[in-house]
Formats: sequence, C-alpha cells, structure tokens
Amino acid sequence: MIDVRRLLPSDRAVWEDLFRAYIDFYQRAEPAEMYDRAWREFQADTRLHALGATLDGELVGITHFLVHASTSAPDTDVCYLQDLFTDPAVRGRGVARALIAAVTDRARIRGCSRVYWNTHESNSTARRLYDKVAENRGFIRYQIELPR
Repeated sequence: MIDVRRLLPSDRAVWEDLFRAYIDFYQRAEPAEMYDRAWREFQADTRLHALGATLDGELVGITHFLVHASTSAPDTDVCYLQDLFTDPAVRGRGVARALIAAVTDRARIRGCSRVYWNTHESNSTARRLYDKVAENRGFIRYQIELPR
C-alpha cells in the first residue's frame, strides 16, 4: 500500500539518494550545500514543502512544492510542484500519481486555485502519467541563470 506523508528526520539519507537520482536524471550537478539547505527548508515546512511516498514502509518517492501568489490568480495562491521522483524499481505502481494527488489535496486545503509543474519534453515516461492527471497548456520555459 502506498502512504504519502511528510518527510521524517529518519528519511534524510533515502530522500537524498532519491533527490540525487532526480538531479542526475536531468543531467545536473549540485553542491552538497544545496541538499543541506533543501532539507532544512523541508523540515521547517514553511516556505518549501516535501512529501514522501512509502510502499510497504520503504521510502520510494519524493515531491517538493511551494505555494506562491500569482498575478493571474490575484484572489488566491497557486502551488508549484517543483520536483517529483520515484525509485525506478517501483514505477508504474501509482507512486507518482499518489504524490501528485497529495500535493493537489494540500493545495486545495490551502485555497490554491491550481497546481502546476514543468518537465522536460523528452521525459516521455512521466509525461504519460501527466497527460492523464493534468492538462498540458503548451508553455515553453525560458531561464536565465544568475551567478551565485
């Protein structure tokens, strides 16, 4: 059975393994400090939020999200699902769907008017699920990296 919950301090090592696999999937490299900062933010659960999915008691999926204001929804906030990753060994068993549903439930409770996310166009495996649970509005993302 899939259970979705907040990450516990005891989840740190497995969470980091899953998050590093997510970062690797997108062919990025991040410094160790990024993982430390993210974990602190998720444990504070004020600005950035994280959930974990367990299957038979084992952490097998993670998602990170945040709620923010939007000019196109001036009376409500919106929820950005920033990261979603499941252990490849359990894909196709409903873990990602359960994580998306849990974020959507939390956004609904907070009064958000929508949940949205990005994925790379080549991520066909994830897109098969996303096309079932959400609408692709056709937007293309542009980005400017700023020096740290």
